[in-house]
Amino acid sequence: MKRLWLTLAAFTVLSACSGGNPFATDTDTDTDPDEGTIPEQIAGDLSGITYNPVTQTLTVRGISLDDTPYEAVYTRKPALDRGGYEAYTVQEGSLQRHTTAYVRDIGGTRAAVVMTGGQFEHYFGGAVYGRSGVYDPPVSNQPGGLVSYAGNYVGVLNGPGDGGDLLPVTPGTPNSVRPAQAAEVTGKVLVNADFTDNVVNGVVYDRDAPDYPQLTLSDLALAPADIDAETGTFDGEVTIDLTAVGQYGGIFGGTDANAVAGALFAEGHIDGVDNEEERGIFVLPQCGTPGQDALCNQPAP
Repeated sequence: MKRLWLTLAAFTVLSACSGGNPFATDTDTDTDPDEGTIPEQIAGDLSGITYNPVTQTLTVRGISLDDTPYEAVYTRKPALDRGGYEAYTVQEGSLQRHTTAYVRDIGGTRAAVVMTGGQFEHYFGGAVYGRSGVYDPPVSNQPGGLVSYAGNYVGVLNGPGDGGDLLPVTPGTPNSVRPAQAAEVTGKVLVNADFTDNVVNGVVYDRDAPDYPQLTLSDLALAPADIDAETGTFDGEVTIDLTAVGQYGGIFGGTDANAVAGALFAEGHIDGVDNEEERGIFVLPQCGTPGQDALCNQPAP
């Protein structure tokens, strides 16, 4: 488990560690802890997620204290959507943990991140990513086989957010027993992949924590990492000023790898905060495909 963050206003959080694994099927996206290739640091506490983009249902396994059953069905919350990522939450009672999840799917390539708000100085969280179908790398006409992916990022912090989705408590309830709602981070992502040399890198930039406007969030560089030629998966270091602050991973999916899904874990990366941790995801279309980000339309130099 891990702690909530401190400083800013004496906040605190925590998370455990367990295996995770990618999504698998076409309609209901399921994870199986015995099949996973997601690094443990990224998967965190998650042992499974089932997501149906048609019915907008999300079932989460492995996040402790989110609901009575080990498998919890989360409630769709459109008001909390961020940058094309669907929001889901669960809270069984007003004095019990609140949990936030974000998920996005592009043609069967998808990722999800889950984090409880802090309570009693601890939190639980993790992220998963995967695809339906087999790995189909693109045949690029560009020199060197370079392909770009661009779009939005969403993350959650182990510190309290605005609490707007929390169930109401009885007036006078002590702060020591009140749960919190996880704070969010938004941003943009650019991923460049070389399918000739099988190397990927990128950056998460324009990062913002709406609940903490006084914070300045640095860009998170996704350091160059190998792409597995058989599976289309990858993982590498998250860095700031060439110093490692965490880990990222992902998977290419769709025809000609027309999308990429990934997740990251970072810690000790925000100035002015102690014990901070961030878990986030990106699901991006390939530049040159429908739904591409405006960044893809930048003129060549």
